[in-house]
Amino acid sequence: MLRDSIEAGTFEEAFFAAPAPGETDRLLRIAKQTLIAGKNLRRAAVAEGRSLSASERLLSSLTRSAIDVYERLLTIARVCHGRIFPSYDDLAEKTGLGRATVARALAVLEAIGFLVRQRRFVRVASDEPGPRYEQTSNAYRVLLPERVMKFIPRWLRPAPLPDDELQRLADRAADTEAMLSRLSCKDLANELLQGPLAKVLAKLGASIDRQERESQNDPQPLPESYIREIKGVGLVGQRSNA
Repeated sequence: MLRDSIEAGTFEEAFFAAPAPGETDRLLRIAKQTLIAGKNLRRAAVAEGRSLSASERLLSSLTRSAIDVYERLLTIARVCHGRIFPSYDDLAEKTGLGRATVARALAVLEAIGFLVRQRRFVRVASDEPGPRYEQTSNAYRVLLPERVMKFIPRWLRPAPLPDDELQRLADRAADTEAMLSRLSCKDLANELLQGPLAKVLAKLGASIDRQERESQNDPQPLPESYIREIKGVGLVGQRSNA
């Protein structure tokens, strides 16, 4: 079983997101504009006799093959309401590319930020003692990478949020942080996580809570570092791994 894999069927509801109407078309246009921008960056660097920056090298690594793979993922996202989990072989067949080319294209798209992917495994029946697992297809979620915004035409960029909306979001985030800081370890795990992992951490949190009650009568709010750690576990399905 590959590192950072999660059991299929335990996280997908929180990981997948149905695209808004027209969103997949806009993402494809942005990807194509990024491809053009990458070529222009290479030409400009040669003309100016300079080396590309790390960010410019990343954008210029986008290829026509990667666009083809991304278009296929976007098609699946549109048709299947954001539930994207094709195999490498399926992507190779639908795009006419080799399997190795598909793998390289996915790595580039992930590095730039056009998608996140999560390795998955399934349990398999076996006559041998103990559980047995095998890898299954990755789960994907398509995204709009912030790093490409300054390289694409203004008409493709999302409109900035009004100041009052930005303030509302900031206030909501502050309220959420304050609420989470007052939760017990058990309640924090139940609030931020789902599935079997939530049950395990909630049980562990309950044990920590008991120790806290035994050691002090007035337990302090949970430290922010602990909250960030639990949040990171909750978002593991969104990390981009092959």
